[in-house]
Amino acid sequence: MADKFTIGVLTSGGDAPGMNAAIRAVVRTALANNMDVVGIKHGYEGLLNGEFNSMGPRDVGGILQRGGTVLLTSRSKHFIEPSGQRDAIRKLNGGGIDALIIIGGEGSMNGAYALSQQDVKVIGIPASIDNDIWGTSIAIGTDTAMNTIMDAVDKLRDTASSHQRAFLVETMGRNSGYLAVMAAIVCGAEVTLIPEVPVTVEEVALAIEDAYKRSKTHAIIINAEGSGIRTTELAEKIDKMDVGFTTRMTILGHIQRGGSPTAYDRLLASRMGVKAVEALVEGNHGVMTGLKGKGIDFVPLLDVITNKRKVNLEYYHMAKVLAR
Repeated sequence: MADKFTIGVLTSGGDAPGMNAAIRAVVRTALANNMDVVGIKHGYEGLLNGEFNSMGPRDVGGILQRGGTVLLTSRSKHFIEPSGQRDAIRKLNGGGIDALIIIGGEGSMNGAYALSQQDVKVIGIPASIDNDIWGTSIAIGTDTAMNTIMDAVDKLRDTASSHQRAFLVETMGRNSGYLAVMAAIVCGAEVTLIPEVPVTVEEVALAIEDAYKRSKTHAIIINAEGSGIRTTELAEKIDKMDVGFTTRMTILGHIQRGGSPTAYDRLLASRMGVKAVEALVEGNHGVMTGLKGKGIDFVPLLDVITNKRKVNLEYYHMAKVLAR
């Protein structure tokens, strides 16, 4: 490895708790290996604009516990185009950046692969609260988001029980029902709506009515945003039906993205950040770090972008059984 080997690091797409822990791990591991580090602000858009800043050990001090990303993030339409990728490579070369570590979700990994196909040394680190990235059993940010949902639903249940209501709770998950399914299990929801399993409003209403008939004091319905049934419309329609419970809805929205990362996410992000730098030290690139079993492994970026992560429907059926 050359003495002046320089790594660029950026965060892209939706923010996820734990991104800062990954940045910290990348910077300090690189410096320990006699590499320079350049932080690129505002994701791929910042790369195109040349928003580069050298980073030292003190630049990442005190960020381990912070949510969001100190490098900031954005989405870039220009980068998607071949001309945008060509401009990005020109900026990397002009900035003396020899390799790039990209922390982000599915779209970010697609961008990482595009650059790797044009001879850029790239390592991906998966960060997505939806846990929809193929090649890792869990992504950075998912555990924190799950704990945020659990805390919110636990509090809503207190009110639901006191007033004998059905609460419709919308979680994130545009293309994946992972958060909704896992939240249903750990929060004891009566009904779960996810993109992978189509359900009608009538079926939801019957499930709520059945919970009422079985003398339940409340009902919790977890609805992934991409389930195909909008939470507002679902609430309006069920309100017009006689199901026993009165209904209320809560859309958790971007509150799921924020907050201090859990111990699990801090550790996972740190392990992945260290492993990403170690890959470059060993001459490995064109891969993403992924948790497999108890270890961090490398997954080819081509495999990451050509496969789709699916919800384990065994967990979906478990949620239904435990709802009895």
